Amino acid sequence: MKARRRATALMASAVVLSRTLPSAAFQSCAERSRDTRRSTPSSSLQSSLDPQIDPLSPTSSPGPAGMKKKDLRTFQRFLEVECWKSPSIRGLDRTLLSVADACKQINRIVQRAQTDDLYGAAVDPLTGELAEVNVQGEVQQQLDVLCNTLMLRAFCGSGGVCAVASEEEPIPRSCGDVMGYENENVISDGEYVAVFDPIDGSKNIDSSLPVGTVFGIYRSPAKSGSSKLHIESFLQRGTNLVASGYCLYSATTVLVLTLGSGVHGFTLDPDKQTFLQTHPNMRIPDVGNLYSFNEAYYRDYGEPVQRFLSNMKESGTMGGKKVSARYVGALVADVHNVLINGGIYGYPATRDDPNGKLRLLYESAPMAMVMEQAGGAGSTGRGRILDVLPPQPSQDGVTGHDDESGRDREIEKGIHVRVPTFLGSVENVFELDQFHKYYGDDDE
Repeated sequence: MKARRRATALMASAVVLSRTLPSAAFQSCAERSRDTRRSTPSSSLQSSLDPQIDPLSPTSSPGPAGMKKKDLRTFQRFLEVECWKSPSIRGLDRTLLSVADACKQINRIVQRAQTDDLYGAAVDPLTGELAEVNVQGEVQQQLDVLCNTLMLRAFCGSGGVCAVASEEEPIPRSCGDVMGYENENVISDGEYVAVFDPIDGSKNIDSSLPVGTVFGIYRSPAKSGSSKLHIESFLQRGTNLVASGYCLYSATTVLVLTLGSGVHGFTLDPDKQTFLQTHPNMRIPDVGNLYSFNEAYYRDYGEPVQRFLSNMKESGTMGGKKVSARYVGALVADVHNVLINGGIYGYPATRDDPNGKLRLLYESAPMAMVMEQAGGAGSTGRGRILDVLPPQPSQDGVTGHDDESGRDREIEKGIHVRVPTFLGSVENVFELDQFHKYYGDDDE
């Protein structure tokens, strides 16, 4: 009886307290536990968005041990140090920073290509017809046009470059023309000329596959401030390249650069939109087991390449490891994979394309410079890519945008010349060259 009265009193007290205290104070342990479990996901989500405890937040944040960002050099800081160490390349820092900014913009365009309806061929806004075929015989994609404009203005707007040549355009252009100066033949005081492929592998965009940008920079032999554009500034051997590199737009956005003293890789921080040096002093293995060829064209390859591929697959190994094939169909993506893991990339001559399809100035030479600076090699099958001299115009002189169609055709031939291209580990490229030596050239 006493116990019953005590229980009744406790219940009455609880009723009184419930009218004066928050109801949460009377939740049972089970209820509190259940509510805690329910709130855990949202609180975890909140913590992941909280910059103070976000494991991807800057290193100054009190994030979990071992989960903080590395203390990495920025691309700008890297350039400042390199230009200070090498007075001969001072002035390039502004140009390369401008290129890096253009790569960030291209990355955003690539990421938004589907939502912004940037797939497919470019369309003339006035006629509604497809854009004209470019000098390579390819219908220009919308991305080709946008990215080409970004790269043109990146180089010419920096003040360090006087003229540019793009894979998308028939002949070089002065920066006066690009920037819309009243006299288009007046070029800037820049002492460099730039060559580039604004968006390599643009057809991959429709399938959400990697694409890239390739560029190279030469010192111009023309006098600064000259009123005309010297074509000889572009028709140089790759050994004269001052800088070259590429930007890969993939799972991460990676900018790889050489200034002639090693290769360095920079990854784009998606939060800060800053390139950070994640791969200092990149080195390719002396030999690798990776090969990157489009074997759909195997029957069209010359005997040396056919025998090289057959021998490799029959042996089953390269560099003591099982042979592995990887081919994306975008030069930058495939070469970057080979650079990281070792092996060989190849775009040989074929029956339909006896000189291959890759352009010497815009693709092969810049990538060969990167590969050689990383301890690898670049070859045409007959010799070093960087030693190849583009065809020179038959007449000495200069050119701008003029009506001399014959001369323009000669310029196009030199500017857009193609070469068979093999890039990769020294041992792998050397072995391929030996097959060319013993079994003859592809066109014989």
